[in-house]
Amino acid sequence: MLLVSSCLAGLEVRYNGTHSLLKEIRDLVNENKAVTVCPELLGGFTTPREPAEIVGGNGEDVLDGHARVVEKSGKDVTQLYIRGAYSTLEKAIEMKAKVVILKDYSPSCGSSMIYNGRFKGKKVIGNGVTTALLKRNGIMVFSESNLPDKL
Repeated sequence: MLLVSSCLAGLEVRYNGTHSLLKEIRDLVNENKAVTVCPELLGGFTTPREPAEIVGGNGEDVLDGHARVVEKSGKDVTQLYIRGAYSTLEKAIEMKAKVVILKDYSPSCGSSMIYNGRFKGKKVIGNGVTTALLKRNGIMVFSESNLPDKL
């Protein structure tokens, strides 16, 4: 069983109330081959919500206490992102998921690129908080741009 970002399955849970539908992901959910997850909602956020970025590093740095997740207004929401990451990990373990497909660029889900923390639309190489935690626990994470060959 796969675990996939809710927004990739077409659910309107992104920070701005939209989705990032990928038909292939929605089909997997409809065929009961995948289950949706939104780490940010699991962390306690609602939709819509203020955009947030990792400031001072990447998801690994957040987990290690060396970086923060901050909303555009400056509010520190690090603990909500960490809570969502651990809730997602629990769900992955419960489902025995070995592969997770998450939305790239997100401060939670980014698995190759995230925004640089300056709210200017510039991306840098790095993992989001949830991706970092899943990888630390031996779970493979892919994004919509690098799906595994066999789903």
